[in-house]
Amino acid sequence: MGEPVLLVIAHGSRDPRHAATVHALVRRVRSRRPGLRVETGFLDFNVPSVHGVLESLAARGVRDVVALPLLLTRAFHAKADIPAVLRDAPPQLRIRQAEVLGPSPLLLAALERRLYEAGLTPADKSSTGVVLASAGSSDPEAIAVIAQVAREWRHTGWCAVRPAFASASLPRTEDAVRELRELGCARVAVAPYVLAPGFLPDRIARGAAGADVLAEVLGPAPEVARLLLERYDAARTPMLSAVGA
Repeated sequence: MGEPVLLVIAHGSRDPRHAATVHALVRRVRSRRPGLRVETGFLDFNVPSVHGVLESLAARGVRDVVALPLLLTRAFHAKADIPAVLRDAPPQLRIRQAEVLGPSPLLLAALERRLYEAGLTPADKSSTGVVLASAGSSDPEAIAVIAQVAREWRHTGWCAVRPAFASASLPRTEDAVRELRELGCARVAVAPYVLAPGFLPDRIARGAAGADVLAEVLGPAPEVARLLLERYDAARTPMLSAVGA
């Protein structure tokens, strides 16, 4: 029996940069594990849809699928939208939903990669305050996770780390930038805790106008590609054990 197909489930966006970034990340995943079949489906705005990909896989005789939410927190999409789409899949498919990507040390490594690419160096950490800028959520669990990530990241040597949100929650990016200035950090950097460009990441960028450094979105960072495969492997193992039992 072959490996389950990896179906990466992205949110989708009217912004063409979103899908382009998702596809770039999926290409990096494929390059890390040649031979693994990796498909991409979108919940909204872009094609192919998740349902369309599942129908196509079933028609081609695929039986086992790991559905991986391209999400950083367990909020509404991971808890409701995606399970609902998967329940509507062709009945011959055995589908296991993988865990969302965050939190993970690999994401912190990717965030630091983006900050260094934007001009910081490891020697700057102790004098630099960082805004961990996420899209935001109305889900308290997701907000608590972002706050915890900021606390853990602070312990790796930064002057300070503050969470910020582009929607649904406070503070906004510009408010966190101002707070870090008032704390006395020599420089302030904004690290978007988002996977792909779009409306909310653009809002984060506008809020970073008063910062010294604005990093790029996580996108197809090598650490993110590695994390996708870690989540896939964790989901596929019990699936294969059950099939072989």
